[in-house]
Amino acid sequence: MLNVGTSGWQYRDWRPGFYPDRLPQRLWLESYAERFSTVEINNAFYRLPEKKTFEQWRQRTPEDFRFAVKMSRYLTHVKRLSEPAEPVARFLDRAAGLGDKLGPVLLQLPPTLRADARALDETLSLFPRDVRVAVEPRHESWWTDQIKDILGTHNAALSWADRRAHPLSPLWVTADWCYLRCHEGRAKPWPRYGHTALSTWAKRLPADCDAWVYFNNDQHGAAPQDAVTFTRLAQRLGHDVA
Repeated sequence: MLNVGTSGWQYRDWRPGFYPDRLPQRLWLESYAERFSTVEINNAFYRLPEKKTFEQWRQRTPEDFRFAVKMSRYLTHVKRLSEPAEPVARFLDRAAGLGDKLGPVLLQLPPTLRADARALDETLSLFPRDVRVAVEPRHESWWTDQIKDILGTHNAALSWADRRAHPLSPLWVTADWCYLRCHEGRAKPWPRYGHTALSTWAKRLPADCDAWVYFNNDQHGAAPQDAVTFTRLAQRLGHDVA
């Protein structure tokens, strides 16, 4: 199953265009959920919401809607994966407010953080087996067989990432599911993606992979437009789309 959405939904320049001109901002999530089956909560990275907020998001969306949640930067950028027990426990306690609407959890690592196999293994071991974790390293030292094996042991996905139609990581498949983030395309108007780039990514996704794809190029409403185009192209290639 292919799940496609955007990284966040509260962007003022999406109205008018994606959101109707007179739709109040308090109803944007409901409007978004009418067209997409998932969203990546990117702002949880900067400030982890209270459990009550997660509960409200669960209540406002359809039964089959899913939230991917970006891990708090306190673990990834402040602690840099050291002493992960308390940050992971706090995150899981609050995100539990989503109930069965919790999708993947994203750990985006800072670009200056070099590979630390022990810290990664310890961090991933703290997540319950039924919680899917995607890891987005951004230092080249992470591209080793040891890191690949650790991800595979925990059924954690290496988060594929794209910028300007170029992969930012190896295209490892380390789990029985996949995770892709599209940050910036090369088409016009910026930062849109062209059909060729989107088709290429759709072809790279394994047919038997439960895939989660998020567009993070939110400027000027590019993300929802590209998400819709990607969905249509993937369907033509035979992907089963949520």
